[in-house]
Amino acid sequence: MTLKLYNTLSRSLEPFEPLSPPHVRVYGCGPTVYDFPHIGNYRTFLVYDLLHRYLEWSGYQVKFVVNLTDVDDRTIEAAGKRGVPLREHTKPYADAFLADGRTLGILPADVHPLATEYVERMVTFVGKLVEKGLAYRAEDGSVYFSIAAFPTYGKLSRVDPEALRAGVRVAVDDYGKDDVRDFALWKAAKPADETAGAAWDSPWGRGRPGWHLECSVMSIAELGETLDIHVGGEDLIFPHHEDEIAQSEGVTGKPFVRYWMHAKHLLVDGRKMSKSLGNFIVVRELLEAGHEPAAIRHQLLSAQYRSELNFTMEGLEASGRAVQRLLDFEARIEEGATAATAAPAGLPEIAAPAVAAFRAALDEDLNTSDALAALFVLVGQGNAALDRAGAVLPAERDALRDALASIDRVLGLIEVARTSRALDAGTIAWVDGMIGQRRTARGARDFARADAIRKELAERGIVLEDSAQGTRWKVVRKVE
Repeated sequence: MTLKLYNTLSRSLEPFEPLSPPHVRVYGCGPTVYDFPHIGNYRTFLVYDLLHRYLEWSGYQVKFVVNLTDVDDRTIEAAGKRGVPLREHTKPYADAFLADGRTLGILPADVHPLATEYVERMVTFVGKLVEKGLAYRAEDGSVYFSIAAFPTYGKLSRVDPEALRAGVRVAVDDYGKDDVRDFALWKAAKPADETAGAAWDSPWGRGRPGWHLECSVMSIAELGETLDIHVGGEDLIFPHHEDEIAQSEGVTGKPFVRYWMHAKHLLVDGRKMSKSLGNFIVVRELLEAGHEPAAIRHQLLSAQYRSELNFTMEGLEASGRAVQRLLDFEARIEEGATAATAAPAGLPEIAAPAVAAFRAALDEDLNTSDALAALFVLVGQGNAALDRAGAVLPAERDALRDALASIDRVLGLIEVARTSRALDAGTIAWVDGMIGQRRTARGARDFARADAIRKELAERGIVLEDSAQGTRWKVVRKVE
């Protein structure tokens, strides 16, 4: 099969064909680093990760860029409220975004450009638009893009530019425009901008870049004039991505993006996430409450990215159980008995179709719900076959193990769970010592002490499994 992606520009599923195969250039709109991103943001960021992983799994050479917006109205306002320079406010949030991404198993982008490091290029970019008659300077020194000068404006969002004129609301700082629809490329500096260190020199006077401009300049600087894929949340279609197209194609005269992908909003307990409703959740809160990164990852990937996803705590608990099932299956494969003369158990005949079904699901516009179904069919059928067989041929065991590992290279669930549960050498020694004490207590028929040890280990997220071969233990959650 061929990967097909839903292109917002054409409103249809299209076979994916990069401009210069096998190279693929992808840009994702990253967070505005004035606060911690919420779980709705991370649903989108995990879509980025899924796309990144699947393209590489499929053999493409991917350059993935995700920006960090560290200068805009919100970052300046937040820095002003704290009375600190812009960078002092934004850097901890930028660092936290990258750290939380690592915790959730999000592959690092090849470049995480900071908007403040590209201002000189932004000034040059605006100058080109002014030279071409697509932008103009207002009396206060702000520069605006002229929508009337760009006839194809609205092709992504399907907005009618004439209808937009009647419906647009004009903010105070937008007075001085030639047309109320026009958007800011360069904003004349205000006292708050200067105080925060968010003002730069330009041919039009002191000022700062507009938000829409930032992504165009950073993406083109890092990936070239035509991107293969641009991803973001559905709320960015208009005006952000529409404005990116206008200013980018206005400068280059070339198509800006070949495939536009947009992730749907997340609901929490069936309602739109809002601080006023008390259902506004940031990933750090979930982690601090003891929820496992792999469980968060599983739930946020459980629905296809263009489908509605309802985040609930019950769903998060179910995701934790699903991840544990994967870990148990992996352990069973690794620790199961093998024999050179065992009867064939049919494991390759289970493994190959599962990987094929997984690929088919993701080829259909990254359908993660069907991909996860294919994974758990592999788990169910694999466990049943192992139950019947007892010992298996090494090559058959390897086929099952390789299929699971291959699928997890894309989903990253086992990888993230294993990383988050990893124990240091001192803790491992402590666990082994406690198991030894429990063995001694049981030998002395001190079952109260043995039960107390089991309970203490369980409180640390460690479960014991007694068998004829002895006691095994596994980490079901990491407790600091």
